[in-house]
Amino acid sequence: MILLGVNVDHVATIRQARYRDETSNHGGFIEPDPASLAWLAEEAGADGITMHIREDRRHVQLEDVQRYQEKMKTRLNLEVSLATEMVELALSLKPESVCLVPENRKEVTTEGGLDIISNMERSRDAVRAFTNAGIPTSMFIDPDKKQLEASAEIGSPWVELHTGSFARAWYDEKRREEELNTLKEGMNFGLSLGLRINAGHGINYHNVTGAKELNQVYEFNIGHSIISRSVTYGLTEAVKTMRRLLND
Repeated sequence: MILLGVNVDHVATIRQARYRDETSNHGGFIEPDPASLAWLAEEAGADGITMHIREDRRHVQLEDVQRYQEKMKTRLNLEVSLATEMVELALSLKPESVCLVPENRKEVTTEGGLDIISNMERSRDAVRAFTNAGIPTSMFIDPDKKQLEASAEIGSPWVELHTGSFARAWYDEKRREEELNTLKEGMNFGLSLGLRINAGHGINYHNVTGAKELNQVYEFNIGHSIISRSVTYGLTEAVKTMRRLLND
């Protein structure tokens, strides 16, 4: 069975569009509240919750994570950059897992995988710090053999393959198959290195039929599409439908 991690960052994005100058969410009374929606996603069948605290705090705030942890029912996958202060913040929050991601201040959302090769020492130090704290680390990378090898070399037990190129190619049959084959090759190569393979970015209710062909992926982390569907059908339906589509 492929697990579903629900990313609630875009709940915070909606809130910050109105309340970006607020220093506190006042226990969830400023809406929408990412923690409350994370609990609801868990009740609907999410296997885990992903939150990304960015250096610029453009969506998820520290208080969101802390509130969610107070009553969480599954597990927290915390996304942070390699910046020293963000690694230290993640260590202080003691999530069940950490995913290290790239950050570009000009991007709307994460645009590609982390370049571990260009950041070997920082990546190795971060993985070592999380490992010593008993926190498994995942590297958010493109399905590139050199990046997979680098992930294994620095001691990261997991990777999350960036599926954005596949998602963008979905309506071009030739490119779609090329990107899917690249992901399959990356998945199989990562497994041969002893890595656990997660995946995510741009997966929606249409392209999930192709994405689930990556049947050795342990968990997909999906956010934008689920939150978007919830506007029409409610979060419970959105989570249940995506979980069913992943495993039909």
